[in-house]
Amino acid sequence: MTFFFVNETMVKLTTELIMNSYQFINPVKDRELDLRGYKIPLIENMGATLDQFDTIDFSDNDIRKIDGFAYLKRLKNLIFNNNAIVRIADNLDQCLPNLESLILTGNQIQELGDLDPLASLPKLKMLSLLHNPVASKEHYRLYVAHKIPQVRILDFRKIKLKEYEAAKTLFKGKEGKELKKKLVKKSNQFVPGEGLENRRANGHSQEDMWRIRKAISEATSLEEVEHLTKLLQAGQIPNKNQKKKSGTQNGDENIEEFDDDDDDAPEPME
Repeated sequence: MTFFFVNETMVKLTTELIMNSYQFINPVKDRELDLRGYKIPLIENMGATLDQFDTIDFSDNDIRKIDGFAYLKRLKNLIFNNNAIVRIADNLDQCLPNLESLILTGNQIQELGDLDPLASLPKLKMLSLLHNPVASKEHYRLYVAHKIPQVRILDFRKIKLKEYEAAKTLFKGKEGKELKKKLVKKSNQFVPGEGLENRRANGHSQEDMWRIRKAISEATSLEEVEHLTKLLQAGQIPNKNQKKKSGTQNGDENIEEFDDDDDDAPEPME
């Protein structure tokens, strides 16, 4: 196996880097991918993992926004200790439907409103925002209990029933709505490429781009991953009638079409 030596120069998260990074079974018997300390600035090419990991560790990089994931239904745990994260993408549930634990210790998340995208993750149980500016905001724990009630452990402390009840009372009624307006702001810090994922790329819709991300996650070879990743980066989408090889049998090719009736793909959120 080839190992990459870590230095202070930012490293692009390439398919090759992912394929050659350290992989192991961790103490809780999860399959883990170690991407620590490469000074990675952007999350990309994650289809190259082939959805083979329960945990991915991105600690000690230079990531500023959580986005860029392929459809990874196996992934349960993400670790982002000591990055520079200020923003979390909307609709993460479409890429990470089974995410249970998100560790964001030592980042730069500023405002309570910056946490709102996490409400879309239905299985998120554990969240750490220690050593982020947002953790010192007034009513921080109660806001998380109110907005992301599926979270049971915040900053390695269990959210108690009385905290959920206090949050319900605090944000109830007209006064609660006014308080929420006062408390909830979103950071205006600049993130390179911010908003591009929600625009149409070369005339293609967000749903089309989702189709490509899902195809990457289901790829069965490195060559297929690289080909689909290039399409995604170029904003190109397979035609609805375009066909791909899914195997051979008795010398004939089994053909699978990219069509609009893919029952396995989640509906994009509005």
